[in-house]
This record gives sequence, C-alpha cells and structure tokens, in this order.
Amino acid sequence: MKILHTSDWHLGQKFISREREEEHALALEWLAETIIQENIEVLIVAGDVFDIGNPPSSSRALYYNFLKKLWQSDCRHIVVTGGNHDSPQMLDAPKEILSLLNVYLVGKATEDVSEEVIVLKDSEGMIEGLVAAVPFLRDQDLRRAVSGETSNDRIEKIKEGILAHYEEVGKALANFKTAKIPVIVTGHLCVTGLENNAKQENIYLGSLENIRVDQFPEVFDYVALGHIHRPQAIGGMKTVRYSGSLIPLSFSETKDEKSVTLISFKGKEIKKIQEIKTPIFRRLKTIEGSMEYVQERLEKLHHDYQDGLPAWVEVIVESDSIIPNLNGILQDFVKDFNLEILKTRAKTTQFSLNEQGDYQELDELEPIDVFRKKCESAGRPAENIEELMNTFKELEEWMRENEEC
Repeated sequence: MKILHTSDWHLGQKFISREREEEHALALEWLAETIIQENIEVLIVAGDVFDIGNPPSSSRALYYNFLKKLWQSDCRHIVVTGGNHDSPQMLDAPKEILSLLNVYLVGKATEDVSEEVIVLKDSEGMIEGLVAAVPFLRDQDLRRAVSGETSNDRIEKIKEGILAHYEEVGKALANFKTAKIPVIVTGHLCVTGLENNAKQENIYLGSLENIRVDQFPEVFDYVALGHIHRPQAIGGMKTVRYSGSLIPLSFSETKDEKSVTLISFKGKEIKKIQEIKTPIFRRLKTIEGSMEYVQERLEKLHHDYQDGLPAWVEVIVESDSIIPNLNGILQDFVKDFNLEILKTRAKTTQFSLNEQGDYQELDELEPIDVFRKKCESAGRPAENIEELMNTFKELEEWMRENEEC
C-alpha cells in the first residue's frame, strides 16, 4: 500500500494582503498529478486545509476540485483531519456525502474515540489498513475549566488530556486484527524533538511540546503530523514525521524545501519513506545589505527567475543615514522585473542597537506579540503577563471556534 502524507495547505491565506489562489491552484494541481503518477492508494491530510475558519468560496472550490480530480484514480481513500486553523463545522459539513466517495473527514474530536478510527477496505471488502484520524485537540476537548486553577494546572491537564486521547484511540484498535495491516495515526500538535522554522507558538498553553515522541502507543506504525511547516522526522524516529506545508507560508520559510511524504507499506512493514519535493511556484526571498548589494541581488533574482509567478521579496537596507523615500526608490528600480517588493525596511547606524532591536513594523507582529508588548508597556509584572497571555490564547481559540461558517 502506498500512502501520501501532507498537511498545512492553508488555502485562503493572504500574504501581506496579497491573494495566493494562483500558487495554491498550481500546488494542488501538482499534488493531484503526483498522486495519480505515483499510484497513491491513500491520501492523508493532517490538518489546516484552510487558513481561516470561513474561507472564501474560491478556496473551497480549489479544495473540492482537487478531491474531484482524484475520483476514479488509484487513490481509494482520502482522510482529512481538522487543524487549529480549520472550522470543524465547515470541514465536517459534507462528511456524509463525501464518505460515499471514500473521503473521510474528522474536523474535531469525537466523544466516542472509536468514531475517529477509519477502516480502509479494498475492492473485495477486506480490511487493508486503519487510520486513527485524530484532529487538532481543542482545549474543551481535553479538559473542563475549574474555578481557581492556575495556569500551570491548566497546562498539565491539557498535556494529560492529549496523552489520554491517544491512549484511548490506541485501545479502540484492539477490536481489529492489526498483525498484517498498516496502522496510521494523525496529529496536529507540537511533538518533542521538532526543528521549528519560525516562532510559530504552541497551539496550546504552556511550553512548546504537547507530547513526547515516545508517548504515542506502539500500535501505530506511522504517525502523520501537521502544524509545523518544516518537513522532518521527530527525535530520530523516521516513522513519526511532519510533512510540512505545501508551499512557503512566510518569509521565515524561504530556505525550506517543501515536500510531501510517500510511505510504502508491504503488509504491516514499511518498505520505504520518501520525501517528494514540491516545485516552487512563487519564490519568497529576503534580501538584506547595503543599497548597492540589495539592487544587485534584485537584478540577479529577476534574471534567475524569469518563469513562474512573480517573486515576492522582503528588502532590508543597511545604511549609515536615513534614505528618504526608500520604498519608492526600490519600487521604481524593480518596476520591469518579474518580482514584487512587499516589505521594505531600513537599518541605520543613526539609532542605537537597542533602539533598532526594539523597533518592528506592525505587520511583522502576530496579535499575541502586540498584546504582550501592550502588557509590557503598561508595566505589568512578568508572572501577570504570562497569565494574561494564556487567557489571550484561550480567547483567540474561542473566537476561531465560534466564527460563523
């Protein structure tokens, strides 16, 4: 059996106010062709299909047209789980009709964990594999709030809840004979041992890791993870992996090679794990240096990257003095180039290092960063800020869950 593992499509994402529909369409077209050419039999999407809970109709069309392309291909089963960016209600809405096409959706954790177990059957009705389709586990899926509990109490209960959920799903597989068939589990969370490529804070409260790599029950032959955008195996275990995002989602990911993961099983045994690199449909680039150096690199980028969608560039110019109308000068310089400058910043020696280090553009910050800076500017003590930050994260999650679909 050949299984393809992918995650973190983030359809509908806006990149500094720019729409990304063109590159997402190209990426999904490539993915569908790869699945067909590689004779993939099972596709697993481990969360964050969409970037927002109420994605535009064009993003939904991309998603459904992608599923349509795989109909009547060798891909007999498609398993899609919800991530922290997805609306469980929107993702689950068509699950009954899509299940008739062997597309299985698990947008949120179920009360009966056995409902998260997807039984894969061949054309003769024989079980050929099992997928424990665990979605992003939200706070209320894991615990109930208790009056007077501290932040640390909540953190520990969340970690205990995550571990308990995976143990319960593992026990639900006891009803099946798994000695000769592959058993896969999904997850959309942070696992100990990961190599993060951005500040991408923990989706739960507390420290970065939600679960240790050795805490997944042994019944699982492969752990298909989502949420971290850099493809990687975790803790030296080749069978516990993040597939990474389908396309670069920020300037911090410009050096990452994006890929999807192909796992080849023979019975229960994994014969091969292969990363299939995703083509670059639009290059994201950060260029930093003197004005002369920046212009040289912009010219080189234009000449080296004639084909494809225009590159998107972040420019940081180092100078001994303030350069008036810096952005206008650079925009005129690249007006005939196959690229767009989306962000322009200046670093000058007229300011102290401390002043430069403290200065950031608002669009470089996440809401949680802005909230922290407001707390710090108000003179809140450190322990109080951490408590407020945890509350802010809970509020963000509540707002995402209650967003109208």
